[in-house]
Amino acid sequence: MARKRAFILAALGAPFALLAVPGVAQASLDMLDTLDRGEWELRFRDGGNVRKICLRTGREFLQLRHPGTNCNRFVVENSASDVTVQYTCRGNGYGRTHIRKESTGLVQIDGQGIAGGKPFQFTAEARQMGRCN
Repeated sequence: MARKRAFILAALGAPFALLAVPGVAQASLDMLDTLDRGEWELRFRDGGNVRKICLRTGREFLQLRHPGTNCNRFVVENSASDVTVQYTCRGNGYGRTHIRKESTGLVQIDGQGIAGGKPFQFTAEARQMGRCN
């Protein structure tokens, strides 16, 4: 009887356990909070254009190919020096970004995924340059 009751409780609780996963997936990204705020310069390793970003929270680095898009994120790694996040932008692709902190003003970023129906992959270095304009 106790085994049957445990099985029923587990079966009823399973859907609620799935609902709890997004809370875990949205874990705090402490390393990004330690980065210097202000204007950052991104230099892509493929020789592409230099891009400037005004960093307010550190999360601006997570979706470089999907900026301003509301995407679901899943934190894969969150340590003092590394953050890896996978994200899905409903109807607009997905991506995976890895950020490695060298200092509070210098990070290395690797990204890959699909944006606008086309695959992308990049490696970039970002440096804090000063205050945002």
